[in-house]
Amino acid sequence: MKAIVIDQYGGKETLKEREVNTPSINDEQVLVEIHATSINPIDWKVREGYLKEMLPFEFPIILGWDAAGVIIQKGENVTGFEVGDRVLTRPATTNHGTYAEYVAVEENLLAKMPGDMSFEEAASIPLAGLTAWQCLVDFGKIKENDKVLIHAGAGGVGNFAIQIAKSFGAYVATTASEKNHEFLKSLGADEIIDYKQADFSDVLQDYDIVLDSIGGEVQSKSYEILKENGKLVSIVQPPNEEEAAKYKVEAGFVWLQPNGEHLTKLADLYKTGQLKPIVGETFDFTEEDLREAHALSETHHAKGKIVIKVK
Repeated sequence: MKAIVIDQYGGKETLKEREVNTPSINDEQVLVEIHATSINPIDWKVREGYLKEMLPFEFPIILGWDAAGVIIQKGENVTGFEVGDRVLTRPATTNHGTYAEYVAVEENLLAKMPGDMSFEEAASIPLAGLTAWQCLVDFGKIKENDKVLIHAGAGGVGNFAIQIAKSFGAYVATTASEKNHEFLKSLGADEIIDYKQADFSDVLQDYDIVLDSIGGEVQSKSYEILKENGKLVSIVQPPNEEEAAKYKVEAGFVWLQPNGEHLTKLADLYKTGQLKPIVGETFDFTEEDLREAHALSETHHAKGKIVIKVK
């Protein structure tokens, strides 16, 4: 099968198109023919070697953490899915990611795609959507009428987090540059702070949850707007325990756990119109296009998800 691999850490030029063996499956897995995948910042961070201590993969590495496609083979013990099912997934972390025509996936990491969902939409959900869900629902214990601040709401995780928070009936504030204000209003954001014009910590108070996707000084200032016993959850750096104790706040770091049940809940929100994946740029499944897609992701200015059409 065709795949895009890296044989060493480095720049986007390390992405190489190659023929590799199609993966075999065990009794608990299915083989998914991938129709679309997407780009996440972790892709190029792994490629550059920034995460080699945390994710000690062996070369060659097939990058990619999102997949949408069709099951073409299933293991003997798989009972909830059938050959022909359209699915989305965030496969378990291995050397074999989703920049490929096929991927082997455990049954418990799959969710069925709603009938009217495109493969491009489905491929944009898993990593970013699961991250937002696990931050707000699992860690944040979000509930109706909570006040939630989502930093960088126009980002990949941020736009899902806004929609998820609104589906629970929360009041949502977010930070963004002025050019993204209308976009964020369309997602349901109640209050938008232009970080170039105002300091969110001067504007907001008595919040229940902050989702931090920036870190550093932004994370430290976030404590100031939280209620006592509020929750700060970060996806970029573990919060300082002393700071959290000073403000009497529960703080934690979320590293995404693949989970088919959570993906199914996100698919259900799509069915009810409460979650709309934002597909930005799309690229073809070639060495040249993958390099271009990585370069776009590295600018941090992509609006919506960068999707790769595999089939």
